[in-house]
Amino acid sequence: MKLYRRILLKLSGESLMGKNRYGIDETRLNDYASQIKEIAEMGIQVAIVIGGGNIFRGLAGTAQGVDRVKGDQMGMLATVINSLALCSALERMRTPARVYTAVRMEPIGRLYSKEAAIKALEKGDVVIVSGGTGNPFFTTDTASALRGVELEVNVMLKGTRVAGIYTADPEKDPTAVKFDTVTYDEVYEKGLKIMDLTATALAKDNHLPIIVFDMDTAGNLKKVILGEKIGTLVHN
Repeated sequence: MKLYRRILLKLSGESLMGKNRYGIDETRLNDYASQIKEIAEMGIQVAIVIGGGNIFRGLAGTAQGVDRVKGDQMGMLATVINSLALCSALERMRTPARVYTAVRMEPIGRLYSKEAAIKALEKGDVVIVSGGTGNPFFTTDTASALRGVELEVNVMLKGTRVAGIYTADPEKDPTAVKFDTVTYDEVYEKGLKIMDLTATALAKDNHLPIIVFDMDTAGNLKKVILGEKIGTLVHN
């Protein structure tokens, strides 16, 4: 039984690297596309936001002397590249998809608007929203929360390479304990690093629940959609 009608899936650019040190791993890309195709065929309306850290991170560029605004704009372009790659992978699997951009970039992608994106979702297309918010100083996590609220999704699914939210980084601390559920207030109180504070506040203020889960394990996306207790639920 499906729990959700419309979802926002947030994917990290770093996850697209797979075992590579840079760029896009085709195996990981196709695995993600296959999982997205599976839930789209169940009738789930799927919107997606992808980061660009596998290609360029604005803050990393700033540390190397790049102007912060230009660095963030470079990061926005990296998200467009990843979005085009995912769109192409979905289309190869005969899953209709389209890319929207936060700033005008035709013919690479359509300029994002809430009305156009919702119309595409209701038609059955997978909607990939790229370019972050279109503004510097905002992360793709914030873009995900913003688009999730705008598109009136039932839940934001944050796909990561770990099984959920832990008391510490489980890749560095073997004693870290996983949370099954956590409130937004607890996220603040415990200093849990799930997203930047702007994104967290936006989701909290608009009562947008978030499930953080391991996207790198094939089949997990469908399990979340069907309500299996994997990952960590963040709620008010």
